[in-house]
Amino acid sequence: MIIAQLSDIHASPNNTNLARFEHALAWLETVGPDILVLTGDLIDDGWHEGYSTIAHLLNRLTYPVLILPGNADDREAMKRTWNGMWVSDAPAGVLNIIMDTGELRLIGIDTTLVGTAAGSLRHQLDWLENALTTGNATDSVIFMHHHVFASGIPTMDEIMCGGSAELADMLTRLPHKPLAIATGHVHRPMAGSLAGIPAYICGSVCPANPLWFGGDKVPPVNDPAMLMIHRFRDGVLVSHTISV
Repeated sequence: MIIAQLSDIHASPNNTNLARFEHALAWLETVGPDILVLTGDLIDDGWHEGYSTIAHLLNRLTYPVLILPGNADDREAMKRTWNGMWVSDAPAGVLNIIMDTGELRLIGIDTTLVGTAAGSLRHQLDWLENALTTGNATDSVIFMHHHVFASGIPTMDEIMCGGSAELADMLTRLPHKPLAIATGHVHRPMAGSLAGIPAYICGSVCPANPLWFGGDKVPPVNDPAMLMIHRFRDGVLVSHTISV
């Protein structure tokens, strides 16, 4: 099974990010993924018309797409565009996803908070634990927008996912842990871990942030649009970062 992940399009009439998104989708056609997961920040500056444009591009695909909101998104506008995509038993107001593929359970958590760029899943830990422990699927992957380990970029770590320590405590208790946690938000590809579980930050479709650790000098940035490919076979998940 091949799961593609794209994150942080930040589409706006004032940038070229939709063209970068189309280029990434064209590259994906050479791989032929089974599923595409978008991990948030589809639009920028409240450009709701961007959702219909993105939906038009996604409707051309021959494989299913799962979509999570990011802090730059509008939940109500997303629901008007993709009605029925999200589960009905999630905590009030959030747009969560569960998809059982027969091989994997894909779990998407809406970590956005109204009025802030930071995220949190503290109020969703019970829901997530239930999603990880019920049903027939034994292997799972968690997707969300906000990153769960410190990236080292001070401005981004100020707005990372609140409740990551509590999430780690919960995951430590589970007899069968998820294979990975895949996020976005930072606009740079990174790999870390949480509770011994691989955790990834998908590079962005939009122009990348610099790898700046808070020093006097800011490193130059010249990254292309990026995505991830998660390949699951024989019980093993291998995750690839791709520049397009």
